[in-house]
Parts: sequence; structure tokens; C-alpha cells
Amino acid sequence: MTDVLRRGRGSLAFSFLVQGVAFALLVTRIPAIQDRYGVSDALLPAFLAAVPILAGVGSVSTERLVKRVPPSRLLRWSQPVVLLALLGVGAGERMVELGVALAAFGLAVGVLDASMNMLGVSLQRAYGRSIMLSFHAVFSLGGIVGASLAWVGAHWDLALWVSYLPVVLVLLPAVLVGSRWYVDGGDAGAAAESDVEEKTGQGLAFKLLLPLCLVMTVAYIGDSTVSNWSAKYLQDVLGSSEQMATVPYNVYMVTTLLGRALGDFGVRRFGAVAVVRAGALVAAGGFAVVAGAPGAWVGMLGFTLLGLGLCVLVPQTFAAAGRLFPGASDAAVARLNVFNYVGFLIGSPLVGALGDLWSYRGAMLVPMVLVLVTLVYARSFAAQPDRYGGGHERPRTADVGRGSNGL
Repeated sequence: MTDVLRRGRGSLAFSFLVQGVAFALLVTRIPAIQDRYGVSDALLPAFLAAVPILAGVGSVSTERLVKRVPPSRLLRWSQPVVLLALLGVGAGERMVELGVALAAFGLAVGVLDASMNMLGVSLQRAYGRSIMLSFHAVFSLGGIVGASLAWVGAHWDLALWVSYLPVVLVLLPAVLVGSRWYVDGGDAGAAAESDVEEKTGQGLAFKLLLPLCLVMTVAYIGDSTVSNWSAKYLQDVLGSSEQMATVPYNVYMVTTLLGRALGDFGVRRFGAVAVVRAGALVAAGGFAVVAGAPGAWVGMLGFTLLGLGLCVLVPQTFAAAGRLFPGASDAAVARLNVFNYVGFLIGSPLVGALGDLWSYRGAMLVPMVLVLVTLVYARSFAAQPDRYGGGHERPRTADVGRGSNGL
């Protein structure tokens, strides 16, 4: 394996780490943000929904931009914008300033998520074996680091900008330096469009991508259910203490990290289809345990299973899109990434509405059923011309397109 690929993989992994830190610092300090700007409970959902909506706009824009600009360049400049927007969220004083900062954060995150996964898919193709889960494992690690930093800021009652400024001062120059070694796959632009048109007779064939879009949506419905409702569920339904109610999401993040760290080995040994099926079954089992839990400790077990099951779905969905459109993976990833935000927007309101109208135990059965739908579409994760692992790896190659430092 060439040094170019190793440096490209390391620099991209660092970008995933930074994105995990930034996202966790934002979402875990929402109560503090609400207090700082005086955002009412009625208005807060509108602010929160605006971020994934604008991120979807950013992802759609990325699909068009990569026809002219390589993903490495988009990632190089969108990540600093995310960090500066995060600092803007902490430093503003008026609600309009919060709106501008969150808008910048959302748009830049859409470009960032899409371009990061584009580079990850192309690097996996160059490596000739599954490495996509390792990037998302580093994102999970960043989330744990960011949440820990947020806890420190809250514990010491630090102003938001005081919490955010040291992080931005350290990470901003680091990502700019690291961006020198990003590696592009070189499949964007006219080559991408002609490949898809030759295969499908029209633009990016949404019909072929639709099963993966559904799986992506379902995965994020499950993820947003855990992130938004685990604490409330444990405390209000299972009768835990307020302190214990904060534990399930941390456990979920840790098991997500562990599952992703080991997941590439599973894909290489058993294939992507088997790993996705197993993940869907484990996640469905986790929701079933949560729904039927007689007490808090059993509920914790359910959330642990959810982390181990859901963690493989999103990285493998991106990887499958790259295999499905080997000459158009950038466009496919950008289109698919939009459904990340669709699932996030659906998940939390869905569970909340069902919990109010029916019961929160019953509401947990809905994402369980949705996750099982993944089994119907598991064959979409099968290798196309390539197979990663289990004696079927392609020969490794250094033909990786453009290194970003040569742009």
C-alpha cells in the first residue's frame, strides 16, 4: 500500500474525528444554547429542524459541485466553516445571530458529510477491502470526546464561547494542515454522469439507489430515537434516577464505537450482506428489549444492543452506493447522504407523537419494525464487480486519482 493512500486514510480519519467532536459539542449543549439566546420551548424545534434541512440542501449542492470541484477541496473548506459556525453559536448574543450561525453550520455540515464519505468510498475502492467502518468508528470516538468536553464545560459552568474557543483554536489549524493529504478518487464530473447514463439510460438512477436510501433513513430514525428519547424513556417509563438516565446514550456511543472498530473485519470475513443482516437483527432485538424492559437495567441492555446493531448500517450503506455506481460514487453518495437528514427529521417527532398518542413502549416497536425492513433490501449490499474480504479481495492498487496537495 502506498504512502499516498496511508496518508490519505489518516488525514480523512482525522476529519471524521473532528466532525464527531464538533457535532457532539453542538447537540449536547442545546439546553445551554437555549438559555443563552432565550429560545422558547415552542421555537426550539424550528431551530433544531433547520440544521438537518439545510444540511440536506448542502448535500444536494455537493452533488452538483463535484462535477467541477474535487471532493477533497470541498472538504478542505467546509470543515473550517463548521468549526467557525460552532464558535459563532457560542459567541452570539441575539437570536438572529444564532440563526445565522446554525444556518452556516447546517449548510457546511451537508457539504462536509457528503465529501467525507465520497473520499471514504473512493479510498475503500483503492484499498480493495472494507475500511469504511473504521472512518465512522473514528467519528463515534470524536462524538465521545466532544460529549466529554461538553460535560466539562457544563460542570464548570463555562460560557459557551469559552468551551468552544479552545477546541476551535486547536482543531482548525490541524484540519487545514491535514487536508494537504486528502486523496480524491477521480470519478466525478462527466465520467460519473456517463457511467450512470450508460448503466441506466438516465441521470443518477434513483430506482437503483432507493433501497439504500430507505435503509439510510431507517438507520437514522433508530439513531435519533436513541439520542432524543433514551434519557426520557429510562427516567419516565422505567423509573430510573435522573443521573442514571444520562447513561444509555453514553453506552450507545461506546458500543457504536466498538461495533464499528470491529465491523470491517466482519465484512472482510463474512461479506457486507451478512453483516448488515446481523446488524438489523441485533438492532431490532435491542428495540424489543427496550420496549419490554421491566426496569432500568434491562433497558440499558437494550440500548447497548442498539449501538452494536445500528452502527454498521450507515457506513455499509455508503459503501454499497460506491459499489453500485463504481464510476459515479461521488454523485451517489451525495444523493444518499440527504436521507441521513430525512431519518433524523422523522425519528424524534415520530416517537414523540406515538408516545403521546399511544405509549412510549409501543412507540419503540415502530423503529424496531422499520429496522427489520433492512432485511428485505440486504441484497442491495452485495458486491457488484468487487468483493471485499473473505478471499475475494481485489488486488490493491495505487491508482487513486488526484492527491489534494496537487490541486
